[in-house]
Amino acid sequence: MMAPGLAAVLALGGLRTTLLSRSPDNAERGAVRALELAKSVIQNGLSSYAGPLSVSPSTDFETAVGGADLVIESVYEDLELKRGIFERLDQIAGPETILASNTSGLSITAVASRCRHPERVLTTHFWNPPHLMPLVEIVVGERTAPETVEAVRAFLTACGKVPVVVKKDRPGQLGNRLQMALLREAVNIVAEGIADVEDVDLAAKAGFGLRLPVYGIFEHQDMVGLDLGFSVIDYVVPDLSNAPRGPELYRQKVEEGNLGVKTGKGFYDWSKKDAAEVRARRDQFVTETVRNWFQPPPKPSGHN
Repeated sequence: MMAPGLAAVLALGGLRTTLLSRSPDNAERGAVRALELAKSVIQNGLSSYAGPLSVSPSTDFETAVGGADLVIESVYEDLELKRGIFERLDQIAGPETILASNTSGLSITAVASRCRHPERVLTTHFWNPPHLMPLVEIVVGERTAPETVEAVRAFLTACGKVPVVVKKDRPGQLGNRLQMALLREAVNIVAEGIADVEDVDLAAKAGFGLRLPVYGIFEHQDMVGLDLGFSVIDYVVPDLSNAPRGPELYRQKVEEGNLGVKTGKGFYDWSKKDAAEVRARRDQFVTETVRNWFQPPPKPSGHN
């Protein structure tokens, strides 16, 4: 799901990119999709890159990895699977090759636990859809070398992304920790009958969420004044959910088989909502927002 978007980002950086898969058909489809996404980014004015776009499909693990300067893994979230892949990458890759995982939550220290050279291993968590979303979280493992972090930060910036460094390898990294805290309270609000699902989403979309791209959490606090801000947070926090596990309403829906779009019902009844339209609206808004506030930096060249 993520690999074609990741490959598109690298291609837009002017890099010779290989999309590696176990299946020749999947590799070929992924490479074609990556080029389509890269071209759409250019057509929508999100990249000024005017050079050739290079994405090649491959099933040859040894050749692809052995000739790379950077490898980004993007398999599903299974720790043992990722450990095995990184153990193999560590054996095959050249001594200067940086090994990155796109994991959205697994510990990169644990992922790299079988590597002989964990100093060159870190997380590069791209947000979905990766060809549109600027953010990439660089998560530092317990043995990741500082020079590895700085090299990847510079590389991602040159590819038009907005990297942030997560200095401690903790569950949820940075963005998902913020998102999970918000989600826990959103579910709590619905469970307590404070507001309905639709109004919770509308409050986020039409309220604080609308200004977040240009007006951060701490910027807002400093702008309103910490004396006022603290009086509000000190009053509200005791009434917020502090449940030590996933919300029961959420758990109930999963146990009932109401898993969202893929089953037709979750928090919403998707027989009454068009998932494709929701995704298209999301992508259009992200595209317009990024185009309006973010100017891509110069692009690198000559790397794999």
